[in-house]
Amino acid sequence: MNNPKEASKRQARREQIRRKEQRGRLIVIALISIGAIFVAFLIIYPNFKPAAALTLPDATVRPNVDFNAAGNPDAPIRIDEYSDFQCSHCASFYHTTEKELMNTYVADGTVYFVYNTFGDFMGPDSADMGGAAYCAGDQGKFWEMHDVILSNQGNAQGARRLAEFAEYLKLDMDKFESCFNGNTYKDTIAQDAKDGLAAGVKATPSFVMTYTVNGEVKTKLIEGAQTIDAFQQEIDAALAEMGQ
Repeated sequence: MNNPKEASKRQARREQIRRKEQRGRLIVIALISIGAIFVAFLIIYPNFKPAAALTLPDATVRPNVDFNAAGNPDAPIRIDEYSDFQCSHCASFYHTTEKELMNTYVADGTVYFVYNTFGDFMGPDSADMGGAAYCAGDQGKFWEMHDVILSNQGNAQGARRLAEFAEYLKLDMDKFESCFNGNTYKDTIAQDAKDGLAAGVKATPSFVMTYTVNGEVKTKLIEGAQTIDAFQQEIDAALAEMGQ
């Protein structure tokens, strides 16, 4: 005969095991739910977090703007900047020397100035920012986007933030987002990097100065966020070579 006490003990152990398994299942379900909520939070939060304050760019006058260029395309000297929107030295050049170059040598027709990206030199965000600037250029506001990005450097990453800049500039958002999301300028940005490397560019900002002496095309690489005095020295030397 079965001992009633032993049967009762076995039943109690089975019940204890059942409750323990049930608790284990509930814990697993809770952990999975928490994980799912956390992942959803990471995905959704960027779309709802408050927008960062916008630092307005300083007014910069650029003569004869054409997309990413400024000045007279027939100027005796061409300067190509190779830059990265995440590069602090590039921002420093924009806030100081670039304005003086525009106000003097570009304004008087001596220099034709062209801005180029340098691919994804400092990461994918660099290429995205370059793409945003080029897409703004389709609507005649390359330099305006250039100025806003560099004025808000360190807080300009992400498609949502770049869209905020586009809205601030009153761009046609359908056109901008179609251009940006479609990576319209992906090949252009990759080519920028190739062109810079071919010219000897190793870091940003770097500047390739091109001019012609007696039919011979000459180039000079200027590296770093140099002062206006350094550019003046190089420009004057090139003009002297050309007999101007």
